[in-house]
Amino acid sequence: MSRDFQGKVALITGGARGIGRATAIRLAKGGAKLAINYKGNAAAAAEAQKLVEEAGGTARTIQGDVSLEADVDRLVKEALAFGDGRIDIVVNNAGITRDDLLMRMTPQAWDEVIDLNLRGAFLVTRAVMRPMMKQRYGRIVNVSSVAGVVGNAGQANYSAAKAGLIGFTKTVAREMATRNITCNAVAPGFVPTDLTNDLLEKMKDTILPQIPLGRFGTVEDVAGAIAFLLSDDAAYITGQVLVIDGGMVTA
Repeated sequence: MSRDFQGKVALITGGARGIGRATAIRLAKGGAKLAINYKGNAAAAAEAQKLVEEAGGTARTIQGDVSLEADVDRLVKEALAFGDGRIDIVVNNAGITRDDLLMRMTPQAWDEVIDLNLRGAFLVTRAVMRPMMKQRYGRIVNVSSVAGVVGNAGQANYSAAKAGLIGFTKTVAREMATRNITCNAVAPGFVPTDLTNDLLEKMKDTILPQIPLGRFGTVEDVAGAIAFLLSDDAAYITGQVLVIDGGMVTA
């Protein structure tokens, strides 16, 4: 099902692949204009733009490292120019992993994950606040993880960043509600992407029995939930975390 996003301008960070790309395509099917941010993979971003346009949307790719303030200021300015002064939707999806057991984790691995996954969402959200407040409309979804809800061995940095996103989401929701700006989070479970395919294939015999629905999630599963939270159907929902894990955490 495609929801109506006609006339809406959306900025998706980390939109070249995986959940970001699937979300861009889902919003494009509803008529949105997509500003697709990517950090380094220009070929993947070009492919995402092509798929968005084939789905009926208009797209522009914008390079930028969301952990860097100067890059964020530039990419938001470019997104505003692309959207004729509007940004209606933001999906803070950009993220990385640098997995290791805590006793072996380096400060660099900690900082890299916190900076991109958590600081990046802060910088992007802060940068879009003024235009959203001016237009008295905004929909923000932060992509967290079940690792941020229940933790995960070998992912102290990632779990901390994703848990931080949940607290950040709830605070933004409280601060911006009077301006008709909602902020929610999704917390996907095990979803194969370019970054996780090999790992999940090796671990499927131990992971799948923990998932009541008996399968891994798909990027489309997550994109559908994000699209719901961005739609008018969710206009009275803010500060919430929607877990998308096949029943693994809640069972």
